Amino acid sequence: MVTKLKNLGPGLLFAGAAIGVSHLVQSTRAGADFGLGLIWALLLVNICKYPFFQFGPRYATATGESLLEGYNKLSKGVLATYYILNLAVMFTIQTAVTIVTAGLASSLFGDFKAFSIGNKTITSIEIWTVIILFICLIILTLGKYKILDRLMKIIIITLTISTILAVGIALTNNTEPLSFQQVLPTNTLEIGFLIAFMGWMPAPLDVSVWQSLWAIEKNKETKEYSPKSALFDFNLGYLSTIIIGIGFLLLGTLVMFHSGETFSSSASVFSGQLINMYTKNLGNWAYIVIGIAAFTTMFSTTLTTLDASPRAMAKTSSLLFKKSSKFNYTFWITLLFIGTVFIFLFLASEMGLLIKIATILSFITAPFYAIINYTLISSNHTPKEWHPSKKLHLLSLLGIAFLIGFSVWYLMSL
Repeated sequence: MVTKLKNLGPGLLFAGAAIGVSHLVQSTRAGADFGLGLIWALLLVNICKYPFFQFGPRYATATGESLLEGYNKLSKGVLATYYILNLAVMFTIQTAVTIVTAGLASSLFGDFKAFSIGNKTITSIEIWTVIILFICLIILTLGKYKILDRLMKIIIITLTISTILAVGIALTNNTEPLSFQQVLPTNTLEIGFLIAFMGWMPAPLDVSVWQSLWAIEKNKETKEYSPKSALFDFNLGYLSTIIIGIGFLLLGTLVMFHSGETFSSSASVFSGQLINMYTKNLGNWAYIVIGIAAFTTMFSTTLTTLDASPRAMAKTSSLLFKKSSKFNYTFWITLLFIGTVFIFLFLASEMGLLIKIATILSFITAPFYAIINYTLISSNHTPKEWHPSKKLHLLSLLGIAFLIGFSVWYLMSL
């Protein structure tokens, strides 16, 4: 057991990346708008996506190489498609998660005084964005994987305790009966939300690539990170994302369902609404507990995405262009930092739109990642003893059918 705990790392990093906008924003909105009516969607999408996320650490520890090297073995076209898709969404995803983090920081720690540079007014949210990104950049540049691994264990423990505490007290204070009647959205607006909700629940499927890269880094740190250790680590992290997702959906239901509140698309206003709503309904204690839960949720996502996208792009660039020294991790993390700040300065008021675009795009591209991950893990590129079991084969095929079916359903409903 001591060895298992010591080997925890990539699975918790997965949880840190996954438990973010999908949980704090989308799960809370799902509870606020539908009560417990979308629990079916939360559980179904987690079950259907499970194999494809699990194939990341399974392949990495069984072969000693990341999924990206596996994609390259399948075909250069597969790797190039990943490169284009990741390049298309990495800046939007980083901006979306950082906006929410900055809004929470502003609500919890106070505003900075706005100032002008030429015709541009720099607001408190924009200042917080640069500060948070810079802190994450320093952590990742100086500490690299080792500090990320250690810091995430603290963050996930803090997040889990604060979320469970908040749900427990909210349930204690609740006097209204809870309805478990499930809902299937029918109009275009509701279907759009459902797809966005499932798009990042628990995370976009390309996070499986990040998971494989973190598994390789963990194996450099300790030679005891075997495929069995990796699967235990991943399953623990995956289970925590489901529990915390249900937790935020419950909080949204208990505190906001039928409240008449509508959420703003402005980062600072949304964050203030979120925390003040909990405080108003649950008491002043909620300000600290929910504040800690919300901020650690979003800071962990900001930190892990700022590490993972550059790590993935650096590896993909080296495989495609054979120029690892030019398009390395430092190049990509610097580009992502600058690009996120640039996008944010022009789109800070469009948090809702940014999240919607990123989550819907993630869901529509999910079948691509599901198919190639399944193809790779079932191919002769993976040692036969680590091929999926018959049950996992069946779940994979059902998952692919589900992801394709829901994507087609969404596109037809537009």
